[in-house]
Amino acid sequence: MSASPTFVDKIDPFAKRSMKKKQKRSQGSSRYRTGQEVELQPLPLIKDVPASEQEELFIRKLRQCSVFFDFMDPVADLKGKEIKRATLNELVDYITAGRGVLTEPVYPEIIKMISCNLFRTLPPSDNPDFDPEEDDPTLEASWPHLQLVYEFFLRFLESPDFQPAVAKRVIDQKFVLQLLDLFDSEDPRERDFLKTVLHRVYGKFLGLRSFIRKQINHIFLRFIYETEKFNGVAELLEILGSIINGFALPLKTEHKQFLCKVLIPLHKVRCLSMYHAQLAYCIVQFLEKDPTLTEQVINGLLRYWPKTCSQKEVMFLGEIEEILDVIEPAQFQKIQKQLFQQISRCVSSPHFQVAERALYFWNNEYIMSLIEENNAVIMPIMFPALYRISKEHWNPTIVALVYNVLKTFMEMNSRLFDELTSSYKAERQKEKKREKDRDDLWRKLSELELNDRQLKKSSASTSSSSNATVRVEHPVKVEHPTS
Repeated sequence: MSASPTFVDKIDPFAKRSMKKKQKRSQGSSRYRTGQEVELQPLPLIKDVPASEQEELFIRKLRQCSVFFDFMDPVADLKGKEIKRATLNELVDYITAGRGVLTEPVYPEIIKMISCNLFRTLPPSDNPDFDPEEDDPTLEASWPHLQLVYEFFLRFLESPDFQPAVAKRVIDQKFVLQLLDLFDSEDPRERDFLKTVLHRVYGKFLGLRSFIRKQINHIFLRFIYETEKFNGVAELLEILGSIINGFALPLKTEHKQFLCKVLIPLHKVRCLSMYHAQLAYCIVQFLEKDPTLTEQVINGLLRYWPKTCSQKEVMFLGEIEEILDVIEPAQFQKIQKQLFQQISRCVSSPHFQVAERALYFWNNEYIMSLIEENNAVIMPIMFPALYRISKEHWNPTIVALVYNVLKTFMEMNSRLFDELTSSYKAERQKEKKREKDRDDLWRKLSELELNDRQLKKSSASTSSSSNATVRVEHPVKVEHPTS
């Protein structure tokens, strides 16, 4: 049996939390049966009753599935839980295989059953300092039933009999808002279902599309500027990737504003690693739709470039390479100067992973072709950093990569390479001379200061001895008045 952690262990900032295997915890459903309990009774199978009675039985079963249970107590209501589970399975099969079963009267009952089960207040996290990369998620205790409800909802939306004109009376803006709130669930299984459900809703209901985009916009803005905590950012970005892919050209002003005011600022959040792959995909989708947005995107990334987090720098460099893979030569010329100034700083980074990731750009054939076409601009920016690193960097792998890049530059434009080498060496000589002159000046100033101190000390000593002599040689004689 392991000893319980001491107070010091809890506050130690260097403790490696990943070394400690955490047990998966289940959270209780936020809603339990309260008040008068309903005892579920088995109903006949829908396929066993005449066709004229199937609709009524379907509705009765939907209402039966609106009853929810306390899953925190694993032995409570076992009979009722099993009846509901079996009924949900039957309903999933019924609307999947049946034809003409989605009649108009069942739509409100279906949405009511789905709402009763899914829409709930999510409990606060058991771990306020939850780190998705280190900690196991808190799982939903009532998932055995919730999963079946989500499957039923998906089959309902994907059914050939589904009628959006009828469903829009019950699947409205309020319903969508409640659906979006559930994306903050810690359980990744629920968020995965929600992602598919929301995508289907977006595809089926044209009138809700603008509203859905606007609400996702609000969620992201609150996440960026207020909370920095929302579990479903990656899933929402994945949905947006498909939505952006379907945007009509020319892009609306609304979409461009979303890119500049929401997607680009999402790069500055501390937990970027949790959704960066989906975010980079959305950015690239925008640029493939409208290449003229490239300059705004690159300048935005440079504005939010991390200063102290090497992990985020590596992610930014990866995203830059994805963008350069789809960039047009004319757009590249607009951003090459400021971009390669940043790449030069990354190559000079003492963190070898940042330097290595930046140097990998020269392994990309398309990026190399862009560099070669614009070598007169890029080589003077990159050369000083590369030459200095080749002489000074501590990591031999980085030095080897730098030599390869320098060799590539020499083959690309040998005349310019020689000019840059001579210029760099001359500048280094001037710099060394300036350093020597500065050191000589400081030395002279130090000597002057020392001489000045000695002079003041000597002067003070002479003055004090002179005063003492005066007091001894010229005593004041006071005569008595009667003498």
